[in-house]
Amino acid sequence: MRFFKKTQHTYRLFILLLVCLVSLASFAQTTTQSKKNVDDLTEDQIAAFYQKAQASGMTEAQIEKAAKAQGYTAADIAKMREKINNLPSNSNQKINNKSEIDGNSDSRVTNGKLSKPKKGDANANNKNEINPLENVDSKNINSGNSPIKKSIDEQIFTLEERIFLSQPLNIYNDSLVKVYKELQLKRSLALEKEIFGSNLFDNEKLNFEPDLKIATPLNYTLGPEDELNIDIFGDVLDNFRVKVSPEGTVKILNLSPIYVNGLSVDAAANRIIGRLRQLYQGLNKPGSGSSAQVTLGNVKSIKVTITGEVKFPGTYTVSSLATVFNALYLAGGPSLNGSFRNIKVIRGNKHIRTLDLYDFLLRADQKDNIHLQDQDVIRISDYETRVELVGEVKRAMVFETIKGETLKDVLKFAGGFTNKAYTYSIPVTRNTSRELKLLNITQDEVSSFIPQNGDKYVIGAIIERYENKVEIEGAVFRPGMYALENGVNTVKELIKRAEGAREDAFLSRATITRRQENFEPQIISIDLGRILRGEISDVPLQREDIIKVFTVSSLKEKRTVSIFGEVNQEGNYEFKDGMKVGDLILLAKGFKDGASFSKLELARRIVTHGLGSITDDKIEIKTFNIDGNLLLSDEGNQFTLTPFDILSIRRSPDYEDQRYISIQGMVNFPGVYALKNNNKRLSDFIELSGGLKEGAFLEGAQFYRNTEVVGVDLKEILDNPNSKNNMYLMALDSLFIPRMDQTVKLSGALQNPISVTYKPDFKLNDYISEAGGFAPNAIKSHVYVKNPNGISSRTKKFLFFKSYPRVLPGSEIIVDGIPLGAKKGLTTAEIMGLTTSLTSFSLTLVYLINQLAK
Repeated sequence: MRFFKKTQHTYRLFILLLVCLVSLASFAQTTTQSKKNVDDLTEDQIAAFYQKAQASGMTEAQIEKAAKAQGYTAADIAKMREKINNLPSNSNQKINNKSEIDGNSDSRVTNGKLSKPKKGDANANNKNEINPLENVDSKNINSGNSPIKKSIDEQIFTLEERIFLSQPLNIYNDSLVKVYKELQLKRSLALEKEIFGSNLFDNEKLNFEPDLKIATPLNYTLGPEDELNIDIFGDVLDNFRVKVSPEGTVKILNLSPIYVNGLSVDAAANRIIGRLRQLYQGLNKPGSGSSAQVTLGNVKSIKVTITGEVKFPGTYTVSSLATVFNALYLAGGPSLNGSFRNIKVIRGNKHIRTLDLYDFLLRADQKDNIHLQDQDVIRISDYETRVELVGEVKRAMVFETIKGETLKDVLKFAGGFTNKAYTYSIPVTRNTSRELKLLNITQDEVSSFIPQNGDKYVIGAIIERYENKVEIEGAVFRPGMYALENGVNTVKELIKRAEGAREDAFLSRATITRRQENFEPQIISIDLGRILRGEISDVPLQREDIIKVFTVSSLKEKRTVSIFGEVNQEGNYEFKDGMKVGDLILLAKGFKDGASFSKLELARRIVTHGLGSITDDKIEIKTFNIDGNLLLSDEGNQFTLTPFDILSIRRSPDYEDQRYISIQGMVNFPGVYALKNNNKRLSDFIELSGGLKEGAFLEGAQFYRNTEVVGVDLKEILDNPNSKNNMYLMALDSLFIPRMDQTVKLSGALQNPISVTYKPDFKLNDYISEAGGFAPNAIKSHVYVKNPNGISSRTKKFLFFKSYPRVLPGSEIIVDGIPLGAKKGLTTAEIMGLTTSLTSFSLTLVYLINQLAK
């Protein structure tokens, strides 16, 4: 946090140092009228400049531009930064205290308006108040990320408003939100009326800097600080680099000063070379063998003053090669009230040129962009006439006009109309001395109408309607829009222009959709066939008529035929006249391998359109045989179909897919076997697999059907193949014969559920004893044995005798128990209630018997 505060403080100083330089330049002009050396500034002067910087409303980019215009270099800026950072802490404290006294160190929002704290305000330092200017990073003000152009922001907003807009909005403060919305509205209104050319001098990529690498201009006028390069070559080699002195002379060794002030480069060269002949005989003369050339080196700086309606008026130091555009760019161009058409260049108190920026903006003409001279004055006048164009023009802006220009010229400024502009009449809103006035300008008046200041021209869009359009849709060869003109005035003429009705056109009835006088649509029905045949009179058309010619197919249900069963691609297919059974089978990709070529069934609708009896059959069934090769000579293949027929092809009764069964485990040849017929039984498994291996446990054999265990006693089945338990086999049946498992598992409500070794002489109770006996929650009557083959056996009871199930190797003994928390048996209260109920029922029953006996 300490590092952050230090960095933030240094960054603020860096922004303010540029303001100091501009202040320094201003101070130098008012005192010594020359640029003051940064090294000569004292700490008190720097502190004073620092204080002045805090009250400035200029942005960093503007300050830097102004500092360079005053002649300060990057090295000067770096030195100033170092001096500000090295200011003693007491100086900074002094500055801050003075700022607080002056009330310039803070701004607050009060009652929805920006205001500065008053002197002596006890709440000026209250940390609980929202301060939109706290921790302001002034570099963000009017940055390149701003949604509007820098010049617009600076002209429509104060410094405090710009700082407020650069900070994040606190949505929890109603006053801040209100101020923010008001400023955004102010910005929107300013942008809606953007002045043509206002952004010319705000584009950083268009700075109009003079080219210092061009060849020496022969008409360039020399003056103090200009530098000349004198090159002597040939038999004699020498070089002189001289600068024009404040007295207007150049000094060459062993020669008296040569006066060149006010001369062109060409005239100065002749004078200098003439003087050099005193040292070099025959210089630049034929046959002398030596020549000299004079060129311009570094050029001097000149001062020009820009005044009037300019964004940043003042005196600027520029290159002597600078033009009017260079100076205007440094000063930010015309202000909101400045003229773009009347920029005057004054030299020696005489008006020498008037610059019209529209010449450059519209035609790239720089004829009046002359080179400046020292002490030139550029004055931007107030605009006289501005008009606004909105709507369907290519550049909807505010334009400035001069005397003699018409509305036609203004439209050229706007780039002309868009392709959707309504030009028949242009409404104009004009200001009078008391109120607004509306005018309408016709096309003929555009070239002579003189705009007045404040005029607003609204160019509307044409109506999305046609004055002579008719349209035809549907079953014609060229549907679309046509012009209602000579040769196309009736239905028959329009059909002819559309290259006639198609073969599938429904000619008995067509429709015309027409707009009535109230613009409501209406339908007019026509007999198109009789009109085309000339049997009835033709129908005249009106604008916006839409003729629709229907197709025969569009008036019918979509006709299909269907095929299902033993074909490769079942489904519905489009019906075509003349379609046969063989054609439909071809569309279905042919027969499947098991298809039957006999007893094909065709289901056909019986359609009477309500003229038949409701008791009649609605479906007709036809059964027939076909040739599997789909021969054209076969009667069945040539059976003609009608729409919506359904053809069913069944499977051959003697066809069957291969079926497989599986046997695994303790057999000689485990694996998958084909089920040859439907007469195979469970007992055939062993024969198919080559017999049992030693150790096979038949009583534990597990039989699966549809992935589920089916309990079977394979040993009993093998001993008695005629047993009703010897089931017929089905596809995918499987049998697993395990090796004998010499354990018995005990689970459920036992003291110690466990698996124990199988003992042939043990009974059920013996195994339960091995598990520690029954648990307290055990239900002793609910004991059953789950055998390895999936069959379960339970304890049986007859009178006082119990028969326990047999325990086989691999079996599981399961004892059910009462769930934890559940009560066992009836409570005393439940027993008493049950006894009372039974007593009452008995007394009622005795009473009824006695009544019946009477």
